[in-house]
Parts: sequence; C-alpha cells; structure tokens
Amino acid sequence: MEPLEEYHSPFDFEQGVNTSYLYLSPAYGETPPSSPSVRTREFQQHPDSVPEVGEDAMMSEGASPPPALTEEERQGLQEELVKVEDEIQTLSQVLAAKEKQVAEIKRKLGITPLNELKQNITKTWQEVTTSTAYRRTSETFSMAGMKATAALSTMGTAISRKLEDVR
Repeated sequence: MEPLEEYHSPFDFEQGVNTSYLYLSPAYGETPPSSPSVRTREFQQHPDSVPEVGEDAMMSEGASPPPALTEEERQGLQEELVKVEDEIQTLSQVLAAKEKQVAEIKRKLGITPLNELKQNITKTWQEVTTSTAYRRTSETFSMAGMKATAALSTMGTAISRKLEDVR
C-alpha cells in the first residue's frame, strides 16, 4: 500500500541555525494537514481566565518579590518570554511531525506495537538473566535445591529402613 502523499516538512532546514537561539520557522505559509494547528499567544489563554499580576501572584507561588526592573528591562524580558514560548510551540509541532513520521516508517516496515513489546520483553529478560544478581540468586537456589533433594533422599531412606524394621 503506497502512502497518499509524501511528507514534506514545513521547515527549511537548509537555511541554517541562528547561533543565538534555536528558532525554526516554516519556510512557507502552509502547514501540512496532519500537523497540529498553529496557535498564537492570544489563543493559548482561556478567555474567561484572568492572569494574576502583582505582589499577590508572586507570593501565591512562594517566590520572593521580583527585583526592581526598569521598564526597558521588563519589556525586554517580556519579549524574550514570548520568543521562548513561541520556540516551545514550534518545537512541539516539529516533535509531533517527527513522531508521526516514525509511526509511518514503522508501519511501512511492519513493526507493530505488539512486535515492539515482544522485542522489549526479550531484551529485558536477556539483560536480567545475564546480570550478576540473577546469576548469584540462580546459583543459590540451585545449591538449595540440591541440598533439599539430598535431605529428602536421606529422609526417605531412613523411613524405608524403619518400615522394614517394623515388619
């Protein structure tokens, strides 16, 4: 079964990376139909919620009051906050697209969740059985089993002799 269309990333990775910060932006205005929708800062807040501001908001979080900032420093921090939040949103979208790409590749390779689970269990069991603790425990139980077998054998022999003596 062929895929309906080939995946094309909305990001132009050939442009390079700005060394001052990682910020990926779409190379063109359209987003693939399967990608998460792009939300701007206005839509991220609930319309009926009012963010806490001032000293009460800071004290309710258990933090100390903010240092005195000039209006210029405050505006710079606000701009940086918006930029970082936008970067987080973009990276979340890239991650979602990559996870979808991985799922599609696994589907094409015939790797099912059940197969992955079987492989993980097999790998984990192999790691457990080769561990030092498992080997020591196994040796201890083996030794205990041999001693129990010897004790039961001796006890069985003794009981047989007693029964012969009673006859």
